[in-house]
Amino acid sequence: MRWSHVLLPALLAGLSTSLAAAPAGGNGEATSGLASQLTQLGLGLIVVVGLIFLLGYLMRRVGPMAPQGGQHIRVISSYPLGPRDRLALVEVGGQQMLLGISPGRINTLHVFPEPVVDTDEAATSGDFARKLQAILKREQKP
Repeated sequence: MRWSHVLLPALLAGLSTSLAAAPAGGNGEATSGLASQLTQLGLGLIVVVGLIFLLGYLMRRVGPMAPQGGQHIRVISSYPLGPRDRLALVEVGGQQMLLGISPGRINTLHVFPEPVVDTDEAATSGDFARKLQAILKREQKP
């Protein structure tokens, strides 16, 4: 169930309850003032809750923001193979390896004896698939 299906009826129920509890002494200005205040409060609440959900969604998409300075393992590049599977070129202690990543499993596909991608070049270029195919074709031609 979506949050708007729960929040909106509760907001409207609270608004109607407060309007019904207002004195019926003919003071329409006080009732309309209360209604406008509750409407502003409800809209503000909806905006804040919406921002919370939006930020949560963005954090899931972007991932954790960890500092890159002191890490010994670095992902040079990644290539999605499907909705949940991907290839990743990882550098560990100066050695690069190709990993196959799927849910619940990580396989080492190949360990390169020498770096195949310059890490400075990989940071500026994003064509991982083309580079990987060229490297694999070179290794298959003995």
